[in-house]
Amino acid sequence: MRFQLPSTMPLDITISPNSDGLPGIGQLRGIVGASMTVGLILAVLALIVSAIVWALGANSSNPHLAGRGKFGVLVGLGAAIITGASVALVNFFWNVGQSV
Repeated sequence: MRFQLPSTMPLDITISPNSDGLPGIGQLRGIVGASMTVGLILAVLALIVSAIVWALGANSSNPHLAGRGKFGVLVGLGAAIITGASVALVNFFWNVGQSV
């Protein structure tokens, strides 16, 4: 037996995000915006703490502590970049997915 695909595949499906389809969408947007703000604040806090650890490690000739501080600075910067660019990244990949 051979499996055969149906010859009539739907080719024109138009589904787009509906901003008023569910109750509470406005509140959900507010929650997401607030969580982005908290994420950015925590990324800045991590950056400050890591920079202090890096400075303490460098001044006390402790390479392990200095290395951990450097890594923390990179993680804090990466978290801030990803949090700040999250909306643009989601929109970019949404548009790429729509063009497929």
